[in-house]
Amino acid sequence: MDLMARKAEVRKAAFAARKAAYDLDRGGACGLLSSVLAGFRGVPLAGYMPIRSEIDPLPAMAEAAAHGSVCVPVIIGAGLPLQFSRWTPDAALRAGPFGARVPLVDEFIEPELVIVPLVAFNRTGGRLGYGGGFYDRTLERLRGRGVVLAIGFAYGAQEFDNLPLEQTDQPLDMIVTPEAVIEI
Repeated sequence: MDLMARKAEVRKAAFAARKAAYDLDRGGACGLLSSVLAGFRGVPLAGYMPIRSEIDPLPAMAEAAAHGSVCVPVIIGAGLPLQFSRWTPDAALRAGPFGARVPLVDEFIEPELVIVPLVAFNRTGGRLGYGGGFYDRTLERLRGRGVVLAIGFAYGAQEFDNLPLEQTDQPLDMIVTPEAVIEI
């Protein structure tokens, strides 16, 4: 089986596992994420606006916004790295690509810590996303400019041992689930 077919197969299984975990989520999934972020007060932070069955980082982002800049990803165009627009819990939002909400008025900032959504992960920092390469290009660009910490946020059910990864896949520095902090 070629790499793309293997990725499609793992994505399908991971989406099903994520949806099952999402259906059982009764809130409070951000407890450990909030604890981790508390150690980075004031550091420019990028979160994300959850779509579909993604685990919701918004409570942790709102808490972090009381202590420093928080931003969310904005897709500028296909094949381009993401840009990050300042976000606050009461920010006016508009519809963005793929159903994610983005700030009505963009004020771009550069994060030093990025909470990364994902489809699947492994314990060595491997991440399988949706397949567009947006976060891979973005993390590569940010890392080329200096230190950035990439924290994957996911349900534990999204862990897969043998992820089909490519050389261009950017590794995570840490993964946070509702039950564990996995340091790479």
